[in-house]
Amino acid sequence: MTNSPILPADISESLRALIDGAGISTNVALIERMLATALGLGTDPASKLDLKIASAALTEMREAFALFAPFEHRPKVTVFGSARTKPDDVAYQQTMRVAAELAERGWMVVTGAGPGIMEAAAKGAGPDLSLGVSIRLPFEEKPNSSIANEHTVVMKYFFTRKLMLVKESSGFICVPGGFGTLDEFFELLTLQQTGKSEPTPIVLLDEPGGHFWTDFREFLDEHLLRAGVISPDDFGRVVLTNSVCEAAEEITSFWCNYDSLRWVGDLLVFRLRTEPTDDDVAALNERFGSMLTSGSFKRRGPLRPEVDDNDRLDLPRLICRFDPFQVGSLYRVIRAINKLPSAPKPLAAPAQTSPEDLK
Repeated sequence: MTNSPILPADISESLRALIDGAGISTNVALIERMLATALGLGTDPASKLDLKIASAALTEMREAFALFAPFEHRPKVTVFGSARTKPDDVAYQQTMRVAAELAERGWMVVTGAGPGIMEAAAKGAGPDLSLGVSIRLPFEEKPNSSIANEHTVVMKYFFTRKLMLVKESSGFICVPGGFGTLDEFFELLTLQQTGKSEPTPIVLLDEPGGHFWTDFREFLDEHLLRAGVISPDDFGRVVLTNSVCEAAEEITSFWCNYDSLRWVGDLLVFRLRTEPTDDDVAALNERFGSMLTSGSFKRRGPLRPEVDDNDRLDLPRLICRFDPFQVGSLYRVIRAINKLPSAPKPLAAPAQTSPEDLK
């Protein structure tokens, strides 16, 4: 078994003719690979259930991609929280306020399109700035009416739903919730810890005087950290707050100077919005030089693979040989980059990165 089935030459030619006949002229190799994989499933001993799962997942992803495509260049924040939270709860009101604040700053809000916290976020942002990725459940209400019908997609599988809730956003806010909320939060942490997702701001928003997230943090420190199954800096990716203003500021300020990053071999490239000064680079080396496997932070232009991909070539860069075992500390570096004297003061929207940017 291979990831890309090797097909007879005549079938490969037929696939290319089919693609050409459909008028497809971009990403042809990827389309051909997907078609070859589908044919491979037909020749494998795949069960009907296997084929139904694969077919439904691809269909759902296509529908979700189409939903998000018109808003590709709009920054988005995903809000996670309980479907059972009532409108008179403090958490509901806070979620409305933080969504409204982010909408005023030009951000769209993405939710699971259900009731409770999801409804509160959609209400706060308003129907034009809300996107919903709903799930078919036998006991849960239909997508809430605070999101325009054309801004919602309905899915059968949780894994495709979570993919879209995470893939499309440049920031995340988690409000106290149950199994689903914690599952989504741990998904975020796992993707960040393993380097499968580029750093993004994650905010745990509690109500004033509440201790849901602080108690949760104490549990992690007492049991997971003490047992050595997580690292001390793993929770450094997360900001705990009961302030709506602080939550919104954390999401937007994360992108005020830092734009994106990309691994090129063993080199880590930070793309910035403004050119750092000599003093800026020296300060970063003094603070974070111990996190490098060798050398230092240096300014330079785009690397050859970035040029080949036409990848954000207009931005200034810092390169270094960052220790991959210290990826949790990337957040510290990014926050320092955002506070450099040369960093712009106005809040800016993040870049929309692609999977090729990830290591």
